[in-house]
Amino acid sequence: MAKKNPETKYEEKVFVKERIIAKRLKNSKKEAADQEIKAARKAERLDEENEVLITILSEIENLPKEDILYNYSEDISMTGTRIQGNCLLPVDTFLKIDLVLKNLKQTVTVFGKVKWSKPAEDVKSYEAGVEFVDTPEESIKKLGDYILSINQYKNLNPVGVPYWIFAKFNKPSSK
Repeated sequence: MAKKNPETKYEEKVFVKERIIAKRLKNSKKEAADQEIKAARKAERLDEENEVLITILSEIENLPKEDILYNYSEDISMTGTRIQGNCLLPVDTFLKIDLVLKNLKQTVTVFGKVKWSKPAEDVKSYEAGVEFVDTPEESIKKLGDYILSINQYKNLNPVGVPYWIFAKFNKPSSK
């Protein structure tokens, strides 16, 4: 077994070091981009799954023959949400969405327009970003109060008091 030349060892160390630096730089750029996206968002978001029932209001050609099911929303805000379902919704599709807010056991009806659509990471379903449009002010206020309340709950509840008890004594104040 031949020994490696000291110069070759040095070159390998430099190469590995450069790769590590490049990877760290790439990760820091990605984190900075993620921070920019979050800062550019119009409203505070709530990362919580809620059941949804959607009704497609637009005429869509070539709809799949099976039922279109969008079962839940994630990443909800006062201006929009991300929904997940079994088919790709075309951009600019108008929807009526009944959001079942799980901690309030209430349904809020909003209207939205699909801004983007793509296959989900699990590849068996699809995601769509929906911006709320032409939604009654009352629904937006209810959604905003809910998001504020849940975020307060998460920030002020380190011991895990059930939400219904917390909400009873911590009503969000209207601005």
